[in-house]
Amino acid sequence: MSRKVNRRRFLGQSAAVATGFWLGASSTSRASRSANEKLNVAFIAAGGRAKANIKAISALGENVVAFCDVDDKRAAETYNANPNTPRFRDFRKMLEAVKGIDAVVVSTADHAHAVASIAAMRQGKHVYCEKPLTHSVYEARLMRETAEKGKLATQMGNVGTGYSGFRRGVEVIQSGAIGPVHTVHVWTDRPGKYWKQGLDTPTAQEAVPATLDWDLWLGPAAEQPYHKAFVPHDWRGWFDFGCGSLGDMGCHTANLPFMGLKLGAPSTVVAETSERKPDCFPAWAIITYEFPARGELPPVKLIWYDGGKKPSADLMPGTKELAKSGCLLIGAKGMLFSPDDYGVTHRLLPEDQFADFKAPMPSLPRGTGPDALWNYKEWTNACKTASKTLSNFDYASRLTEVALLGNLAVRTGKKITWDAVAMKAIGCPEADPFVKPEFRKGWEL
Repeated sequence: MSRKVNRRRFLGQSAAVATGFWLGASSTSRASRSANEKLNVAFIAAGGRAKANIKAISALGENVVAFCDVDDKRAAETYNANPNTPRFRDFRKMLEAVKGIDAVVVSTADHAHAVASIAAMRQGKHVYCEKPLTHSVYEARLMRETAEKGKLATQMGNVGTGYSGFRRGVEVIQSGAIGPVHTVHVWTDRPGKYWKQGLDTPTAQEAVPATLDWDLWLGPAAEQPYHKAFVPHDWRGWFDFGCGSLGDMGCHTANLPFMGLKLGAPSTVVAETSERKPDCFPAWAIITYEFPARGELPPVKLIWYDGGKKPSADLMPGTKELAKSGCLLIGAKGMLFSPDDYGVTHRLLPEDQFADFKAPMPSLPRGTGPDALWNYKEWTNACKTASKTLSNFDYASRLTEVALLGNLAVRTGKKITWDAVAMKAIGCPEADPFVKPEFRKGWEL
């Protein structure tokens, strides 16, 4: 499979995003089947975030046919609740041994998302993968290409996308209610109480827990000693394994403006951060993106804040303190403020100006049943019936790439001028190993 990006094809795909067609990678090559027919779903990771994903898929009535986890202790709750379900440590062995798998849910640490998802897709399995979709830009492109080639049903786990409120917010933005948007502020309360960043690299030697296969947990990452600072939870803050708070929350909190404004690749990205460490994301960052015009839509400046940093509350008159996370879109006619992680609620400002505002007619599909399940239900429906998902890998890879480009600016300490077609930071060779990393032997893509 060619890794090269054809310029005409890339520009065509970018134009599709700019006009709102985000759904190109989500149809299935298999014959349509009854929406009532059960899928055979296997899970790569069975502890942590995977537990919520397993619960959701089970609630939808699908068949749970296999589990894979490298940490027996982390997966114990799931294993005890499902004693008769086959379990594995190596997902490659699971995919080979268990026959009849229709679809796979990937809930590993970020650095293993691509190797697990692509292995499944190359076997014709539909894939639901946690956010951020990948650990590098190269992997994001390859995920998109693999899903498209296989005509597979895919969905990223930014679950807010399934909420009616999120889809209504997209429609309000695109209705022109606040006019052409020129500036966006997005902020999160991560890291901090959820995990730590800005740390020195651990030097103490620690024994690998008996329940953990450390070599398999590392997967494609460089070989290195085990330390409890990495596993089971705080891997998000370390370059080799996670994507920092921008990777964790950017695919949630920046999702509404990214979709609503039909953003694609930024032209430049620059980061201001706390002290930079060799192996760990900084304690805080302020990252500024410049997005070019998209057809009749004007250029957009998007500013990301994390680690306790926020935009000024003065942007919204009468507001003393901003919510702990959210986004604010500033247009020529007004503002849209969403005070939550997922963009599922919003207010139009100034409020007196929009007192009589009526929401536009729905243009995006709505789910039935609980909003919290719809991101999953939309995917299982797509697996069965060749319908479409909203956060499929075509769309999700582009949103993830934006987050990863912010991390390029953080890691290099330089302004990134991005050539999206060449997949290269112009004049910044230091970024190359982060755009397309080396994979450990035996884990190459």
